[in-house]
Parts: sequence; structure tokens; C-alpha cells
Amino acid sequence: MDAKPVSVLASLPPLVVGVLVAAACAALGVGLGLVYFRGLWWNARMLAGGRSAKRVVALMLGRFVLLAAVLALLARAGALPLVAAALGLLAGRQFVLRRVRGVSP
Repeated sequence: MDAKPVSVLASLPPLVVGVLVAAACAALGVGLGLVYFRGLWWNARMLAGGRSAKRVVALMLGRFVLLAAVLALLARAGALPLVAAALGLLAGRQFVLRRVRGVSP
């Protein structure tokens, strides 16, 4: 069995490929937004709870590094993937805000 996914993708019209890439990057952005902003919520709860400063700073740096690395890779891919992921990131933020709204620390 010889699967050639690259040739199938290459046979699609450029507009369809662009839409598929944008959708995949937006989904990646949503996932990244969920992880990033949920981590921010954990960070705020840890600070409010008087947790160790080392743990709080480590979580904060981890979030920043993850976000910067993914966005830098997407920026190398072009403007469309970066913008789609950024919009997905904002959607992930909205999901987290709706989930934690009204939760006291």
C-alpha cells in the first residue's frame, strides 16, 4: 500500500489548501489559548494562595516560552497561519474566561 498524502494535497486548488491550513492553524491556536490562559488562571490562584514564588515563576516562564515558540514557528510559515492561530488563541481565551468566570480563588 503506497499512500501519497503530499500528492493529494498538491492536487487540490490553492484556495482549498489555504483554507485547510488556516483551519488547522486556528485549531492549534484554540488549543494553545486553552493551555495558555488556563495556566494564567492557575498562576493567579497560586499567587493568591501564597504558593512558592519559584513555582509561580516557573509556570509563568513555561507559558511564555510555549506561546513564543509556537507563534515563532507559525510566523515562519507565513502571515495566514500566524493570523489564523492568533484568532484561535483569542477564541481559546474566551472559552477559558467563560469557564472560570464566577470561580473564586
